[in-house]
Amino acid sequence: MNCPHTAAAPAGRSTGAVVIDPMVQDLDGETARLRDAGVLARIDLLGVPAWTVTRHAEARRLLLDQRLVKDIDAWELWRSGVVTRAWPLIGMIDAGRSMFTVDGAEHRRLRTKTSQALTPRRLEAIRPAIEEFTEELLDQLEAGRDENGVVDLKAVFAQPLPMKVVGMLMGVDESQHAMLTRQYKAFFSMLTPQDERLALLAELDVFYAELVRERTARPADDLTSALILAEEGGEPLTEEEVVGNLKAMVAAGHETTIGLVLNAVRALLSHPDQLRMVLDGEADWDAVIEETLRWDTPTTHLLMRFATEDITVGDEVIREGEGVVISYRAIGRDIEQHGPDADAFDITRPTRNRHMTFGHGPHICPGAALSRVEAATALPALFGRFPGLRLAVPDEEITKLPVMTQNDMAAFPVLLD
Repeated sequence: MNCPHTAAAPAGRSTGAVVIDPMVQDLDGETARLRDAGVLARIDLLGVPAWTVTRHAEARRLLLDQRLVKDIDAWELWRSGVVTRAWPLIGMIDAGRSMFTVDGAEHRRLRTKTSQALTPRRLEAIRPAIEEFTEELLDQLEAGRDENGVVDLKAVFAQPLPMKVVGMLMGVDESQHAMLTRQYKAFFSMLTPQDERLALLAELDVFYAELVRERTARPADDLTSALILAEEGGEPLTEEEVVGNLKAMVAAGHETTIGLVLNAVRALLSHPDQLRMVLDGEADWDAVIEETLRWDTPTTHLLMRFATEDITVGDEVIREGEGVVISYRAIGRDIEQHGPDADAFDITRPTRNRHMTFGHGPHICPGAALSRVEAATALPALFGRFPGLRLAVPDEEITKLPVMTQNDMAAFPVLLD
């Protein structure tokens, strides 16, 4: 099946490139093809050529290389007008000014308050709220079964939990959570026409701008207010910068955790011996979380960095102005890093913690610890309440959402006992 936007893509197909499937019909096969294509592989993103790095060691080096920047104006295809706002993935790259789109001192300035708000002490302080949310959703899961005893674990549990948590942190009223979930789902989906996607971005800008103005007038004990209020002697963030940070953080803050929780449950249900090890106390939930993050990463491809000068990687050269994608799923299955059985899920794997799923270097995900806390709360509570949890359909019938960057499922029907 072809993406409906591919025919209108702004550039020709890249010769010899691995085509990234917008419909995500064979993620394991695509991951293997990327890995087989080499340390640095040519890829095709809806008709746009780019490079991607597929190995752990080289990705670590490139993520620290100051010659690769987030500034879209460094991208030759953008500067020359080959790529325009008509390209369906542009909103993930040109998403407004935030800590996700700048580098160096400006990045540190925009990131500092977010990092301060997500310290280990702050996360411990909100853990009781996460536990409370989890129990509420488990009650709803039990009550939400249909006449056959089936309930969608994603819709009732894995999706609302991180939205409730990030909403609490940002000060977003719970009445807005369902709207935000729909907006972000439509934004990421490759089935959404580009004009609708751009309209969604504009609507989100208006929503967050109104939230920022409200908190400017009436500050509260939340991250939105903290981003607005300047430290003594510091330079305050502009409204655009606060809006950009919020827009991206809510997206990253809930999408990553949805994938982590569902992928962990799916891995355990398809490896009952390892589930039994955890339930019997022979392995801990942290091992499940880290191996899931390595083996079935919530983020498949991170878009995009741009070379400000030629960069040599092995036998290849990233030319000035070319784009580089970080393919975290291929990196997580790097045989050189994790051994010849890197394609296997194994919670006893010695290298399970040595993954890069949340990035590396200055741009490492500021919400990584929060996602881990949510998963470490949700998973034991879920299996503690429903130790007989099992899939309601064959595993091969679980389908991926048509999202090129996130490893997300359309639904996850389960039987609780």
